[in-house]
Order: sequence, then C-alpha cells, then structure tokens
Amino acid sequence: MRFSIILLFILYFNAFVFAQKDGLISGPWAGNVQMRTAQIWLEVTAATKKVQVKCTAIKAPVVKIRGEWEATKANQLVTYKGALGNDFNPIKININGLEINTTYRYEVFIDDKKVQTNFETKFTTQDLWQYRKPAPDFTFLAGSCAYINQPEYDRPGKPYGGDSSIFETMAKTQAAYHVWMGDNWYTREVDFGSAWGMNYRASRDRSQQVYQKFMASMPQYAIWDDHDYGPNDAGKSFILKDESREVFKNYTLNPSYGEDQKGIYTIVNYSDVDMFLTDDRFFRTEDEMPDSVNGKPSTDKHFFGLTQMEWLKNSLIYSTATFKIIVIGSQVLNPLNKYECMQHYSYEYQQLIQFITEQKIPGVIFFSGDRHHSEVVQLQQKGFYTLYDATISSYTAGISKPTGIEKNNPFRVAGTLVEENNFGKVSVTGPKENRVLKIDFFGTKGNNIATWSVSSKELQVPL
Repeated sequence: MRFSIILLFILYFNAFVFAQKDGLISGPWAGNVQMRTAQIWLEVTAATKKVQVKCTAIKAPVVKIRGEWEATKANQLVTYKGALGNDFNPIKININGLEINTTYRYEVFIDDKKVQTNFETKFTTQDLWQYRKPAPDFTFLAGSCAYINQPEYDRPGKPYGGDSSIFETMAKTQAAYHVWMGDNWYTREVDFGSAWGMNYRASRDRSQQVYQKFMASMPQYAIWDDHDYGPNDAGKSFILKDESREVFKNYTLNPSYGEDQKGIYTIVNYSDVDMFLTDDRFFRTEDEMPDSVNGKPSTDKHFFGLTQMEWLKNSLIYSTATFKIIVIGSQVLNPLNKYECMQHYSYEYQQLIQFITEQKIPGVIFFSGDRHHSEVVQLQQKGFYTLYDATISSYTAGISKPTGIEKNNPFRVAGTLVEENNFGKVSVTGPKENRVLKIDFFGTKGNNIATWSVSSKELQVPL
C-alpha cells in the first residue's frame, strides 16, 4: 500500500514537472463550439511570453462561393493577445471563420515550442440542420460534485474525495459535450477568504492529470453551486461574489455569463435541445430567511432573483426546442428535501411552475446536482404534463444516501435511485414527432446502474 502511494506521488510529480517545463499548467481543450466558431482554453505559467494555436481541418471543407465550389481556409494560426505573467494565467483563444460540421485538429505553441500531449486535441463544429433536415440525434454527459483531495487543507478523517478515474471513463464515452452541474471544484476555508485563494482552487483542480484527456475529449459547459461559488450554502451575501464570478468565467467556456456583469446564467443550444444554464447563487437570498410572511410566500426571498427570472421566462417563451432543459445546482421538485431546494423558495418556485403551466410551454425538464446521490423526482399536475427533475450526483464527492422520509420518497420515479459515484449519459434520439430523451446512469468504471427516459409526446400540454 505504501509503495503504491509513493508510486502515485512520483507519477503525479513527474506529470506536474513536465507541464511546468513546457509552460503548460493545464489544458488545452476546446469549448463553446458553435457552427463557425470555437474557443481553446489552457492555463500557462507566469514565465510564458507567447501563446499560439494552430487549427487545421482534418478534411478541408468545400463551400459554394459566388456560384463556384471552393475549398475554404483549412489552416489558421492564432496568437493570444491578452495579458500574461500573472499568478494565474488561464487564457481563451477564439477560433473564427470555421465551417459547419467539420472536424478540426488544434496544436498549441508556447514561446514558439509545440506543446506535446498524450491525448487528441480536436473538435467538430455544429451542423446547420435547421430548415434542411431532421434534428440530429446526439448524446451529452452531465453530473456534479467533483472533490479532489488535498490532505493539508481537507478536514481530518476519511478523505472526502473518491475514485477520480470516473473522468477516465467519461473520456472514453462518446458525446457531443459535457455539462458540469455545480460543485465543479470545492473551495476550502483557506480558499474563499480571498480572490487569490479561489483562483488557486480552480487552477489546482483543473491541473489534475486525470482531467486533461477528459476535458479535451468534448466541449465543456458549466454552472456553479455553493462550493465552486464560495462557502458552503453561500448566497448573495458572499462578499467576494464578484471575484468568484471572474474566477468562474476564467476557468470555463460558456457562451455568455449573466447580464450587466452579474450572474453566470446562459443558454447552450444543440440540435433540438436548449439547455438553460442557471445561477442559483449570485442572487440567492440566504436559506435561513423565512419562506413565508403571515402565511403567504415571502416576496423578499429570492432563488433566481428578479432579473434572472425574467430572463428565464422570456427564454422559455422564445425557445422552439423539443426539450427545454433547465439546469440548476439545487434540486427543484423534491418536496421532501430538507436541505437546499427551490421548494424552500416558494414564491419563486410557485411563480416558475405557474408560468410554465399557464404559458403551456412544452418539453420542460429540470436537471440538478448537489445531493450526492442520483434520482428522478416527478411532479404530477392535473391538466398538465408531468414535470421531472433529474438529479445526477456525485462524480467523486462522498455519497449521501437518502434517509428518513426521503428513503422511500413517493415522488421518486421507481428504479432511478443511485447511491454511488456516477455520471449521466443523456441521449436524444428519434423522429420529429416523437423524440426520446434517455438518461443512463453510469458508475465510476462504466457500469450501467439505472436508466430513465421520457418522450417528447409525454411532455406535450394536454388538449
């Protein structure tokens, strides 16, 4: 056992030294991949002076230009023009002028030397299917709660972080993209007292060797929850929330981050699915605030806040997607959840459910993280389709099994409880008139633990 620990330390140290030697701390990986644009993310050392990305089409695309078919620019070299030399140097490089449904390979050069990786670095732009052909079938991965141990700063006792080889399993799982659903890293007491500390935590976790191949294997999108936002259960009163937002922005590649420099909410579109990535922290009233006043829901207790709620309502109305997935760090529909849950913010909870119902919005599903177990909870309503909340948790953080009245939760869909580390593989398939969304819950080593599915027909408003 002692020999194994020493061997693992040597392997990690060698990998770290190699990364530092060529100026690379973590990455590279591609994200925010659209039809004709993408971004490349990496973090470099403070000594780095120059970063470039060379992007090459594996098969040069051909498009019609002025009536003639011509090959488009298949190669480009982009130089990073932002600041370098800081304590932390996560950078994003925009790749523009790409072609639809085309696979590109990219290479990174640091101070004019090519960075060598032991994994593929490529991405495929989205297809232009609208008004031309059926929505493409596709798969994406989702989950939450990734705890990487650091004994000198962790709480005493049994390590909270488990087997991180789940990310090796996920790297081998074919998917169009992955969604981190909160607690993507865990700040400790030594971290969330300063902007430097929060940067340190994000940087250290993203530099772990086990992440590198996985991050590069597919585009990555993310929301946050309390632990990658700040202290446990933190809300709008967290004094460094603006700094935390900057850290989150610097270590993710989302299409956008809230409005007016506040919050991190955005939308990811892929095929006929819209994913509403919400922010359950920046505007959130603290949990202990009374939920009711004189027997009525308190209008002073906010979960999303006024601005984000208006954005979400308007976005749902505007969306024509078959499936409208609202991604939230905390559970939404579970009435027996005594911990963090949107149900405990009854004014906004009732407002959102009522809006979906009264506006007759089809195809809504909630995805959530946080609970350290997975399950699908349902809300049956008279005269409306059943709403579902698919919780997928956790990747490596310690398991929390349902107890008390939650142990045999009557609102849980039978056969969906998972009480071990897991991730979700979400498949969207089928003809236009009856698309099916299926979640396979896979364990650390890729064993299929549970499956749940729902069709677009089931999520239509009754006539």
